[in-house]
Amino acid sequence: MIRRLLTAVACAFLILRVVETHGTGAVTWNREISRVVFDKCGSCHRPEGTAFSLMTYADAQPRANAIKEAVLARRMPPWGAVKGFGQFRNDSSLSQEQIELLTKWVDGGIRRGNNPGMLPKAPEFKPAPASTPDIAVRVSGRWVVDRPFTLDGLIPEKLAPGQSIQIVARLPGGKVEPLLWLHAYDSRFPHAFLLRRPLLLAAGAVIEGIPSDAVVALIGL
Repeated sequence: MIRRLLTAVACAFLILRVVETHGTGAVTWNREISRVVFDKCGSCHRPEGTAFSLMTYADAQPRANAIKEAVLARRMPPWGAVKGFGQFRNDSSLSQEQIELLTKWVDGGIRRGNNPGMLPKAPEFKPAPASTPDIAVRVSGRWVVDRPFTLDGLIPEKLAPGQSIQIVARLPGGKVEPLLWLHAYDSRFPHAFLLRRPLLLAAGAVIEGIPSDAVVALIGL
């Protein structure tokens, strides 16, 4: 009898420790959401940043529903490209898992969390070094590569509002390489799309998908 009682007490203690450490499954600011915000939003949404701060729970809590709406619509972070069509080393968009996490946090009551020890240290943001990309060519419409060069990225310079375009490279051997699918790109937040792996374009390769009234700069190495 005593052994059973001791076993029950031990089990209850372990359950309490698990709940204390991992919570009840609810998503909280301290444990999950702060990490997403620090990684994906903090470069702009911080004190002395280019937009209102989201670096603390007090900052984010009143805007939680607006955050959910913006990330579900993929307006924020303002990446502006469809995932899976081209691979980029500077991809700042949210993964589907991160979007679901933010949604669950808002729908679950926008909880702060009871354990402040789970809150990570806020990162330090240093000014990015100024750099000028090497623009190989600016393309409007179909463009045939006249000499070999290595493509390192693309910069949309002129797009109609709401314009969605799929840019590909048709290689001389017939292979089609997806480069960039622009969708909901906001020209108020211009940025480059840097390829995860630079692509060698031989003479005769064709860049397709850019409308004649649009301008996309190709970055070379």
